[in-house]
Amino acid sequence: MAADPPADLLADLDPERREHVETRLRTNLMAWLSTVSPSGRPDTVPVWFLHRDDGTFVLYSQPGKVKLRNIAANPHVGLALDVTDIGRDIIRFTGTAVVAPDEPAADHAPAYVAKYTERIGAIFGSAAAFAAAFSEAIVITPTRAHISEPSPGATA
Repeated sequence: MAADPPADLLADLDPERREHVETRLRTNLMAWLSTVSPSGRPDTVPVWFLHRDDGTFVLYSQPGKVKLRNIAANPHVGLALDVTDIGRDIIRFTGTAVVAPDEPAADHAPAYVAKYTERIGAIFGSAAAFAAAFSEAIVITPTRAHISEPSPGATA
C-alpha cells in the first residue's frame, strides 16, 4: 500500500517566499541529513538530494553507510539546505525516511541526473558509475517545514 503524499508544507508561505523556497529546493546542491543512531546519538552528513513533485525527497547512498543503519533503526530524520545566507535563510525539514529498493537507480532518475550532471561527470565520469557506487535510494517524507523569516533588508 502506497503512503499518502506529504501535505503541502509550503502552503502557508506568501507567494514570493514560497517561490524563493521552491527555487532553493530546486537549485541548492547540498543538504545536511541528520539521523539518529540506535543508541540515540545524532549523525549529520552532507548529501545530494532531489525535492520531487510529490513533496518527498530522494537521495542516494553508498551501501553500508551509517545513515542507512540509523534509518533502519529510527526513521526520524532532518534535512537542512546547506546555504543559509549567513544564517538568515534557513530552510529545513523533519520527517521520516525509508531505504527504498523499489526506487529507480540514480542513473534512471532523469531529474536527479539533470540536477547533478556537472558534479557526477566531474567526480564519477558518468551517471552509471555514480549509480553503481550510490546504489541505495532513500526517500524522505517530510512532516514539518522549518523556514526562517527573511531578515530585514534581505531579499526573499
